[in-house]
Amino acid sequence: MRVNADFSQRVVSTDSIDQWVHSPESGVDRRMLDRIGNEVARATSIVKYAPGSSFSEHHHAEGEEFLVLDGVFSDEHGSYPCGTYVRNPPGSGHSPFSDDGCRILVKLRQFDAEDLRPVVTDTTTNCDWQSDDRTGGEEKALHTFGPERVSMLRLNPGQEIDIHVGDGGLEWLLVAGLLRLENQDYPAESWFRFPVGDKLRMRAVESCVVWQKTGHLPSV
Repeated sequence: MRVNADFSQRVVSTDSIDQWVHSPESGVDRRMLDRIGNEVARATSIVKYAPGSSFSEHHHAEGEEFLVLDGVFSDEHGSYPCGTYVRNPPGSGHSPFSDDGCRILVKLRQFDAEDLRPVVTDTTTNCDWQSDDRTGGEEKALHTFGPERVSMLRLNPGQEIDIHVGDGGLEWLLVAGLLRLENQDYPAESWFRFPVGDKLRMRAVESCVVWQKTGHLPSV
């Protein structure tokens, strides 16, 4: 299976465009954002757990990262409320479930083999935000390894952003707010993937919170 597998192309995805598909486990559905492979795949998805649903034990040979968008996601290592960012490094494993239901952004099999540091971070706190000269907003760093950088971004209403995408590309998930790109407004949980060399102008129609990742897309 190949979904948005050409990393030289810009991709913009919303819940109204993408279809939810069933996973092998009852009560767990996926909105596939990009994917190369079948059940074992290099994949970016939004995964929805119905209340009381679970996923069987599995291991992450090439790592997993996720951001909890709504509800509480749990496994045998703990419970992760909305706003928690987690990195499970290569070789890790777990048996996830959600008592009350949740939605998470998940990226699979996209780690550097030497990136072995587990991460659990609450992205909702007001600590560690810094001015971001590139966007004029505020950025909260979550993880850096080699050229890869993961962070949260806060934008004020009416703020305009001009970006020239550098090496490794740029990926955004709009966690909250409303963004305008090329005269089109995009609601929360819209996902954007911008290739190297792309140029864009965005406007925060209202206060926005964005999960962003740079320097990680495959060379094409």
